[in-house]
Parts: sequence; C-alpha cells; structure tokens
Amino acid sequence: MHPGAIAAATPDKPAVIMAGSGHVVTYRQLDEESNRLAHLFRAAGLRPGDHIAFMLENHPLFLTVAWAAHRSGLYYTAISSRLQPEELVHIVDNCEARVFISSAKLAGVAASVIGRTPHVELRLMIDGVAPGFESYEKATAAHPATPVDDECQGVDMLYSSGTTGRPKGVKPTLSKAPLDFAGPLFKLVRFLFAPSAGSVYLSPAPLYHAAPLRYCMTFQRLGATVVVMERFDPEEALALIERYGVTHAQWVPTMFIKMLKLPAEVRRRHDLSSLECAIHAAAPCPIEVKEQMIEWWGPVVHEYYAGTEGNGFLHAGPQDWLKHRGTVGRPLLGVVHVCDDEGNELPPGRHGTVYFSGGPRFVYHGDPETTRSAQDPQGRGWTTLGDIGYVDDEGFLYLTDRRSYMIISGGVNIYPQEAENALAMHPKVADVAVFGVPDPEMGEQVKAVVQPVSPEEAGPALEAELIEFCRGRLAHYKCPRSVDFRDELPRHPTGKLYKRLLRDEYWPPTS
Repeated sequence: MHPGAIAAATPDKPAVIMAGSGHVVTYRQLDEESNRLAHLFRAAGLRPGDHIAFMLENHPLFLTVAWAAHRSGLYYTAISSRLQPEELVHIVDNCEARVFISSAKLAGVAASVIGRTPHVELRLMIDGVAPGFESYEKATAAHPATPVDDECQGVDMLYSSGTTGRPKGVKPTLSKAPLDFAGPLFKLVRFLFAPSAGSVYLSPAPLYHAAPLRYCMTFQRLGATVVVMERFDPEEALALIERYGVTHAQWVPTMFIKMLKLPAEVRRRHDLSSLECAIHAAAPCPIEVKEQMIEWWGPVVHEYYAGTEGNGFLHAGPQDWLKHRGTVGRPLLGVVHVCDDEGNELPPGRHGTVYFSGGPRFVYHGDPETTRSAQDPQGRGWTTLGDIGYVDDEGFLYLTDRRSYMIISGGVNIYPQEAENALAMHPKVADVAVFGVPDPEMGEQVKAVVQPVSPEEAGPALEAELIEFCRGRLAHYKCPRSVDFRDELPRHPTGKLYKRLLRDEYWPPTS
C-alpha cells in the first residue's frame, strides 16, 4: 500500500489534517503533489541512491516532500527546524544532499546553506522565495502528477538529536524495492497496534524526528488519516482525540506528565473513548507516570524501545508492563545482550551496556570512529544505542540510564534517571534534569536542575523541599545534594533532554 493506491480508491479522504489551522491534504493531493516533486527530482538529475534534505516546520507539505523522495528511491534527511545555522550546514553538507527544501518561515536559518554546501545543486522554498532559493510551487507546477517511470522505495537517513555530541547521520541500506513492498516497521505496526484504513493517528511531535515521520508514513500506507499538531499543547491534544475520534497516537513521557498535571476538571472534560492505542517511546517513563496513565486511559498504553539506528525493537503491551513494571519490553527485532565494559555478557539482573545482535546493520555516515564506538568490544558485530540496563529472567529489558550520564561518586555508580523520575512527580516541578558535578572529595556529586511550575517559588525553601521529597523515595546517596533552578530546560520537542548542555556549565572545559 502507498498513497497512489489509496488515492485511486479514496481520493478525497484526508491524508493529513493540520490540527491548528484545520488545513486538509487529501490522498489525491498527496499523491499528485509528491509525483510532481518526484518528476522534479528526476529533471534535476537525481537517480535512486541520491540524496535530498529538507528543513520544515510541521507543515501541510512535510509528508508530501517525504513521500516524493521515498517514491523516487532517494535518501532523504528531515532536519530539525530548531537548529542553528552551523548545525544545519553540517547536516546538509555531511549527508551530501543535492536538493535542499525549506519554507519561508525558516528562511533566516535556511539561508545559511548558501555558498557553504557545495553538493547542493537546487534550493527550493515553500510559501515564498528568498535569495538563493527557487519557488517550490512554481518549480513543481511544471511537472506531471503521474508516477516517475522508475519508481522505487527510498529510505530516510536521519540524524541523531545530538544530546551527547554532534548529530550523527544513520545511513541504512537502500532497498530500491517496489513502492508497495512492506518493510519491517510496517509489519510490526500492523501486528502490534492493528491499525486500518479507518484509523486516525494523532502526531503531537515534530515530524522531522524518526518516530513521527516513520509512523505517519506507515499509517498513510494503510489509508489512515494523520492529524498533525503544529506544536504540542496538553489540553489541545485531549480535545483533538475527541474531535477527530483519534484511535492511535504516539507520545513521549514529558507529554504524559504535562497531561497528568492538568486540573482534574480539564482531564475529565474530553471523551477519549475512541483511543485504541497510546504508544510511547523516545525517553524513559517514570513508573508512577505510566501507572497513572493506564488508570486514566485504560489498558491501551503500549511502549517500545528502539532508536533512529533501527538495530533492534522491543515492545511492552499494557498487560506485559503491569506484570513487569518499569520494563521497556522484550525484543521483537534483534536479540538483547547486556555486557560489562569488556564486552562480557552478564546474567539477568546485572546492569551493563545494552547491545543488539541479529538486527539491521547501520553506519554513522562519514564517521567510522563513531560507528566503531557503537559496536561491542569483542568484535561480534553487536551494536548499542548507549543505554545501560538489565534483563530479568523472562527476557524483559529495564533501562537504567544513558551510559554517558552515569555518575560515579566515591566509587559508587549512580543512575540519575532514578532521581529524575522521583522529582518529576513533585507537584511544583515542571521539568528536571539530574547529573554529576565535580566534587573534590567524592569525584562527583549529584546535582538537580529544576524548572519550577511557579518561577517565583525558586529558592532555598523549594530546594530543601525537593531534596527531602527525593530522600523519601530513594537512598540518600542517589539524591541531589543541591538544586539549581532555570526558567526552562533545554529539552527537544521529541522529549529528549539536552543534558550535556546543562552538565557542561558545571565542568571545566577539556583541552
């Protein structure tokens, strides 16, 4: 299934509904516009295996651009609309894009690629024209709305969000399979979440991230309607579920927390009975948060653990999770191994680095050193996303933290995620990050940085209250010794916390 087949059967059915504006893109429009852009790619000399990049806000044409590249057999890189010019230039140049597409809304940052990305031969702008760019609308209007003769599947080449360093491009193998070929993700989604042409999928996150992009396109393969939020708002998300009869939606834990902190009367105001699957991933979810979500929404909350790298996929349905609280699931793609620093596999219950074997292989584009660092020390071809965790006797995986964020204080390993999960539930905490800072005696001590719900409450009294709150739930050595306050934490819209940016403030620069 693909947009062309859906358009032939139900041309006027909404493929995309923009939540804020109500703008609708029908399947006929999605099919015809993506075909025109595919022809433009061919006219520009691009052939299967070539590369394009695009930086757009959650725009009505976002998925159209992705489908145009996908049905042209191209690699396509969707780029965060929040990047600074230097970051944008790095990604466009690194992925060797020959075409770059952006919008008038992002023209200021998009202009930074001019003269600094030598591989780019064509620059297109939607909703206007800026110096160095051609009009997207005029360029595509000159081409037919029928498929290109050599239509075949492309693949996304997305960049990590850079939470632990410079963004890295994950380059998968290009299959060039027929457009109606069903890949692994399509099969997993159908098996786990049972979507259909009658499904309505709510996407509250930025589309440039791996999960929103891939899941939206997967649901469109089935002929479902995708409702795209321009930006997440907790009450509006609940209203959209009721308004459109949303059946499936994908979230990150910070969205759960924000919805749970809505007043009770607001939470009760909306009919959520249409929701069949609430899927979440991307970041660890505190056990208490998930318990409250299941109590509120019922046993419809599904979790998976995977990465942009695509080297493995774990799933925990609601019943599995209730029997194994805190798990991120058991593997459905790949085999999980938990290893010590030397690469020796550890028994159940022992914490170590989580590796996958048997899943798809990947490389970080143009970065063989980082590619090697993601492989196990004993050269077995196992790969890691950099997480620490353990498995239980039934093979369920539990994540402890990112390997790079582990705190070593007086020789004791401390996983800051535990304190973050505890503090996130305090009613006066809007957001929190916990990490290690220098300590002359212990090497590191635990620090919390908090975004308070009410900024005027920031101060010594709230600091003492939060430390005591944490100590009532965790061993004292795991709890912060001090708390600093910020108006806002550097969190990616997909839920990932740029903890490195906070941590670097407290550590002397390395030479």
